[in-house]
Amino acid sequence: MLIPFNRMPDYARVWVYQANRDLTNSEVNTIQQILENQINTWAAHGADLEGSVQVLHNRFVIITVDEMQNQASGCSIDASTRWLKELGLEMNLDFFDRSVGFIYHEMLKTTEIAKIKLLVTEGILTPDTLIFNNLVSNIQEFKSNWNIKASESWMKRYFQAVIV
Repeated sequence: MLIPFNRMPDYARVWVYQANRDLTNSEVNTIQQILENQINTWAAHGADLEGSVQVLHNRFVIITVDEMQNQASGCSIDASTRWLKELGLEMNLDFFDRSVGFIYHEMLKTTEIAKIKLLVTEGILTPDTLIFNNLVSNIQEFKSNWNIKASESWMKRYFQAVIV
């Protein structure tokens, strides 16, 4: 059953999928509609799941499920992953992009992990750069730790020599 994203409880489980490129507004609308339809019929072992979806920054697809109602099973989680794989094939997108998203001059940018040290050296990534932590596990973490300063993330080791 589809629940509005802003009505999901803080404990709801979260999955963040990052597209490998910016999405057009039309693509965002298509993705939102398709995934809302999927979530509306999402189930685990025949039990309805209460979930939501939201596309943010024309790049991130956020799927949630309230596991206090019914727990997502391996099969239902696989189904949600399959939705993104199928959408990616249809729309020539990769929703499993593992690059690091960050804000630079008020724009969303991404970089490969291997290039982080270079971007720190060039001053593009600083301790205050906002990055996207796609490893959040629930709504509460999503609200507080999805978009954080690089110095407060796993990237802090790149700034150890800088922060003295």
